[in-house]
Amino acid sequence: QVQLVESGGGLVQAGGSLRLSCTASGSGFAINAMGWYRQAPGKQRDLVATITEGGRTNYADSEKGRFDISRDNAKNTVYLQMNSLKPDDTAVYYCKVSYLWCDYWGQGTQVTVSS
Repeated sequence: QVQLVESGGGLVQAGGSLRLSCTASGSGFAINAMGWYRQAPGKQRDLVATITEGGRTNYADSEKGRFDISRDNAKNTVYLQMNSLKPDDTAVYYCKVSYLWCDYWGQGTQVTVSS
C-alpha cells in the first residue's frame, strides 16, 4: 500500500513563500511522475505543476514563474516551492504520484494566503 505524506502548508501573508513536500513510501517500483494539484472552496481540483522522472516540468499558467516543482528521486519526494503567494493561491494542495499502472493521492495540505 503506497502512502503519501505531505507537509509544508500553512498560513502566510500575500507575497510570502511556502515550500511543500510530499514523500511516497510503501512501493518498490519507480515513480514515473509526480505533481501538485489544488482545490479551493467551491472550485474543481486543478493542476498546479507536474514533473516527470526525467525532470520535465509542466506548470499551470497562473503559477508559471512563481512556483517551482522539483523532485528527489532517491528519496521519492516531490517539492513545490511557492513564491509571491497571492490570496487566490489559497486552497488545499494535493500531491499526486504516478506509477506505471496506478496513481495515488496525498491527503492534502491547507495553504492559506492572507491579503
